[in-house]
Amino acid sequence: MRFSTSLLAAAVPLAAYAAPIRPRQTSSIDITVLQFANTLEQLESQFYAAGLAKFQDADFTAAGFSSSNLAIQQLMSIQSDEATHASTLEAELQALGVTSSPNCSFNFASALTDVATMAATARVVENLGVSAYLGAASLLTDPQLLEAAGSILTVEARHQTVLNILSGTGTAIPSPFDLALTPSEVLAVASPFIDGACDLGLTANPTLTVTNTGSVGQGTALTFSSSALNSSVDTTNFGCQMMIGSNPIAIVLPYSQCVVPNTVNGPVAIYVTSDENPLQNNVVNRASANNIVAGPTIAFIDAQPENLGQLVRMSGSGTAAASSTTQTISPDAAASIIASGSSATGSAAPASATDSSSSNSTSSTTSSNSTASNSTSSSNSVNDASDPSAPFRDDFTGAAPGGIIDVVGWSNIPSN
Repeated sequence: MRFSTSLLAAAVPLAAYAAPIRPRQTSSIDITVLQFANTLEQLESQFYAAGLAKFQDADFTAAGFSSSNLAIQQLMSIQSDEATHASTLEAELQALGVTSSPNCSFNFASALTDVATMAATARVVENLGVSAYLGAASLLTDPQLLEAAGSILTVEARHQTVLNILSGTGTAIPSPFDLALTPSEVLAVASPFIDGACDLGLTANPTLTVTNTGSVGQGTALTFSSSALNSSVDTTNFGCQMMIGSNPIAIVLPYSQCVVPNTVNGPVAIYVTSDENPLQNNVVNRASANNIVAGPTIAFIDAQPENLGQLVRMSGSGTAAASSTTQTISPDAAASIIASGSSATGSAAPASATDSSSSNSTSSTTSSNSTASNSTSSSNSVNDASDPSAPFRDDFTGAAPGGIIDVVGWSNIPSN
């Protein structure tokens, strides 16, 4: 099978082609991936368009940007890219004879309350785009389609870097590796924005919302809301798992002691699982995991702010102030919880499970109002990046948290 040149030349206006080249037989999974990508691009494009239409120069100034024109210019450029991606994918689907592509509608009201919330949500949206394209790569059967998707992925990653800088508190490039998500995981994050029916032929994981009303950073004890976590669910043996791009397996904590470790910086995908068997940072294997109860939700832990971002925005001005309902413990106490699985003296209250109807905030909006924690770990903390015994490091060897599997460094990740 050979893919139509209209998608391969995504950067070239579609009008340059008098008519698309008729492709040969296309696999059903490739069509599904195209429709999935098209929907995400429409979501991104419409999100930025709605925000740019709503907010004026004064709103960006109030959010702490040193220049409203600087922020608006970058957002307009990103919106243009997303619109081009969407129109190109739509044209390709039509060229393939697909007439039943889902027509999805979106509602961004919760993310457009002010510029600060929009900017924070934009980081989640762009990170989701990167994770979606990266995670879908293993599903594609056509190598030319894979190349075309990769050409979009690299642009999405550039968008993510720009938005990290515009946050004022983030690290421009927080990790040498990005995180891949399965389509079901992507939809768990995106579904709060989808308004009404949107049948993509894919099942979304139950949405997970971080309900902390203040800032989220290193040492924060997280609380959650989800339709999968109502009062009748026994969470005694549940796990809270945090996936970051540079770790081969998730950081695993007891659900009742879900404290952000002091090694996390940048985007983190947070799951609730039915046990403490660690999820693998590999979408092929994680797609068959049967212990995911809800999530992921995406949070940004801005522990290493950079001067570049602070030149653009005054330390993330305009973001929500910390609330007394967000309880933070010291990094050493967090390390003790991770190491022993037991609550340290003075630790935060256990995470609570509440019905999702009790909170109207989306996972992207709630989790992205994160601020930096300047605390540093002691030299003997199991979370210290120099400690090879940390149970979530790349070179760790031994029983994983929960004792269900043995980890032998990178060799724990299957090669195919």
